[in-house]
Amino acid sequence: MHRGPDDQGIFTDGDFGFGMRRLSIIDLGGSNQPIFSEDERHVIVFNGEIYNYRALRAELSERGHRFHTEGDTETILAGWREWGRGVWQRLDGMFAAAIWDRKTRTLALARDRTGIKPLYISEQQGGLAFGSELKTLTALPGLDFTVDPRGVHDYFSFGHARTPRSIYAEVRTLPPGHWLEIGAEGPAETGAYWTPRYQRREGRSADEWVEAFRETWLRTVRDQMLAADVDVGAFLSGGVDSSAVVAAMARQSDRSIKTFTIGFREERYNEAPYAEAIARHLGCDHTTHILEAEDAATVLPKLQSAYDEPFADSSAIPTWYLSRIAAGEVKVALSGDGGDELFFGYKRHMTERHVGRLPAPLRRAARAFAALPPLPMKAGNAVLQRWQKTARSAGLPDGGARFFAKTQITPPALRRRLFAGTQLEGWDEEGAIEALAAEYYPDMAAISDDTLEQFAMCDLALNLPGDMLTKVDRASMAHSLEVRVPMLGEDIVDLALAMPADVKLRGRTGKYPVRRAVEPWLPPGILDRRKQGFQIPMARWFGGDFGAQVEEIWRESGIAQSGFLNPRAVDTLFAEHRSGRRDHGRFLYALAMFGLWWTQRPRAV
Repeated sequence: MHRGPDDQGIFTDGDFGFGMRRLSIIDLGGSNQPIFSEDERHVIVFNGEIYNYRALRAELSERGHRFHTEGDTETILAGWREWGRGVWQRLDGMFAAAIWDRKTRTLALARDRTGIKPLYISEQQGGLAFGSELKTLTALPGLDFTVDPRGVHDYFSFGHARTPRSIYAEVRTLPPGHWLEIGAEGPAETGAYWTPRYQRREGRSADEWVEAFRETWLRTVRDQMLAADVDVGAFLSGGVDSSAVVAAMARQSDRSIKTFTIGFREERYNEAPYAEAIARHLGCDHTTHILEAEDAATVLPKLQSAYDEPFADSSAIPTWYLSRIAAGEVKVALSGDGGDELFFGYKRHMTERHVGRLPAPLRRAARAFAALPPLPMKAGNAVLQRWQKTARSAGLPDGGARFFAKTQITPPALRRRLFAGTQLEGWDEEGAIEALAAEYYPDMAAISDDTLEQFAMCDLALNLPGDMLTKVDRASMAHSLEVRVPMLGEDIVDLALAMPADVKLRGRTGKYPVRRAVEPWLPPGILDRRKQGFQIPMARWFGGDFGAQVEEIWRESGIAQSGFLNPRAVDTLFAEHRSGRRDHGRFLYALAMFGLWWTQRPRAV
């Protein structure tokens, strides 16, 4: 219901069937799915939006195709009939699409280039099932869903199952930029229609790159605003990317933009004043909601239910509330996600720039720092832990391996304690991170000779779809809100992959072209501050009643008997966190979400 409260449709053809629930954004009175070709040979269901559908429609009309709706779904279907699987690379948008050929009894699936929209697949009992959420698969009778130890290890290492895995051994995701086709006989065939690659274009000055971004950005935001027959609002955090979105929207609209912000009582985490200043400057119709710890405690079971598998990014909490607030006023919101991955905006990118240029002996020596014991004072341990995380990764051989090390939510030493005596024991021995990086990218040098570009490519191809986009999609669609990400528009992505690294990260300034392009549109100095990200005050929340709630989940969920975690080690971590010897907030949040999922997961009958 939540993904599509406006309409529903089902099509069956012998032993094949698919269905769709629609959130109507374009062609509100028409385009209800499934949609048939004029000769009724082909049938399509589609989740997402295509921003260049009008241009494609005009081209297809010139080629003789006739249309009976005003929407983008029928355009995809006509494109498939004209170009076959070549249609996928022509689509600028976010999508998971399925097309059934009634004559050849062939199913075609495809997912957008960067994985904005999800697509789960399970091949069992000689058939194939697919859906936008895991619950569409686990509801099917007669299928098996066994917890995958590899997925559990992924989860407690990175906060989510790494694509293409899921938490279930029988389910995988279709990777971003891929298609799948399966006929009445034989196995499914899968291929990539787009793969992200750096194609550095030299010869432009930094100012020229800034201007190229500004022009492309305005066009991309305009196109995403226009591809809607409903009001379009925006998430506004006060950071660079969301400010760039709203500033571009305001310059191209004759109406006040509705903007939405989550704030916190804790000043260190609260970006609301910056967002409010930007909203006033741009004349926005702005809403701020202050999030309290008790709000987060109340929402956790609902939040975990929306994700279907354990998901440990705590910024899903404010994203959930932000989506709920926005959905009360608009059907579509634009968000700044993707800018950090494309234009090197994370602190870890700056760290990699410095670490990657150190001599190898010095980088290896830095790892000794990671073995230091906790400090006697509580205040210093959080800082020590952050520096130790960097030191542990410093001696690794390339940017890709350091990406896997830096995006861990728990250090290997802690996981060795947690998994001692369980079925995951021995998974975190020396060399495990290097082996994991090599599994995804056997030849890291083929990505780039620059370790920063190696690192950032892993961010773009793995962390973005697995974490950031998953977070936004599930939290927003749980409230029937469509969130669009113009930073991942086709032209912006192509521009970023052509831009030299030293332009994107210029000195100590990440996202340099984005900042410089939108700076004239914003209040003076508003972007000249430390990046905060969408954080919650986790350490304080977990040290109080919220931490007690996590212990209750641990005791009552039954995961102590799951065979995946050592109960004595978990109890020790609770004690260490309460005493302040270590900040285990990220693990404790992960434990809470895993426990809630464990109680909600489907059971074998």
